[in-house]
This record gives sequence, structure tokens and C-alpha cells, in this order.
Amino acid sequence: MSDAHTRLLHTSRLGPDALAGIRALLDRAFEGDFCDADFEHALGGMHALVHRDGELVAHGSVVQRRVVHHGRALRTGYVEAVAVRADRRRQGLGARVMAALEDVIARAYDLGALSASDAGAALYDARGWTVWGGRIGTLAPPGPRALPEEEGSTYLWVPDGGALPHPAEGLWFDWRNGDVL
Repeated sequence: MSDAHTRLLHTSRLGPDALAGIRALLDRAFEGDFCDADFEHALGGMHALVHRDGELVAHGSVVQRRVVHHGRALRTGYVEAVAVRADRRRQGLGARVMAALEDVIARAYDLGALSASDAGAALYDARGWTVWGGRIGTLAPPGPRALPEEEGSTYLWVPDGGALPHPAEGLWFDWRNGDVL
């Protein structure tokens, strides 16, 4: 088995075949629990693609979001669509994806954020991501709306020299169709 090769590309540099390959990986990895809106959320930013033996075996992306905290809009790198092919799990490929995405966040954003599944939480814990302990909401078209169901599964990461937002103040994420987080 050859070594894995990681590439970092913007969505605009991915052709139809690459996008179809990413979508197929995500559909299989999430066992049918990955919809069109989820895929849409993963587009428009940087993609970490891990290939082994010429096949896509892992993926994740980071897209820009605005998160309002204590009256300030934070430029946030939001991690989306992290997946490893089932037969390649527990080989460090998810960590490779996250390392590439964290490098993007460190260079371009004030803060990293993501919403973790129970299955993915251990990866983020191991990499130093922190469960957000405060309120979470969204700036929805009709006005601010609390998202208590997202509390406990939203993780944050700050680049070296940064500081986590204070949990006494909520995080208000920009609105988007489908799942907000």
C-alpha cells in the first residue's frame, strides 16, 4: 500500500469529476445521511483531499462563516464534510484532513468551528478542539433564533495566540439553508 497524499484545493479548482468523487465518498461515509444541502455547505472554500493508491479516501473542507460574539463579527473557518472511507478508518487520515484544514484556519480566520457527530467527536477532542459551553443561535431571516439542540456538539478551535470567545456571551452564526450548523 502506498503512502497517502494530501492536496489542498479551493472548490473553484475542482472539476465535475472531482466533485462527483467527493460527493460519492461523503454519501458512502455518512451511510445515506448526507443531503444536497449538506454538500452545498461544503462548497466555496478549501478542500483537504487525501488520496491513497490513486483513490480518494478522505475529505474535509473549510468555508467562511460569520459568527457574531459580544457585538463583533468573527471571521470563522467552519469545517464541513469530514469523512474517511470506511475501509481506511483508524489510519490517521482524518487527522491528516484536520491538520490541513487547521492550517487554513490559522492563516485566514479568527476562529475555527464545527458541529460534531458522536462518531467524530473523538477526533476533534484529540486535536484540541473545545466543546463550546455557551449559548448558540443563528441570525435567521425573521430575526435571531436560539439553537439549543446544537449546544454540546459545537466545537471551537483558535489559532496560536488567539483566545476562545467567552461562553457568557452567545455565538450567533450566519443563516444558511438546511442545517444551520
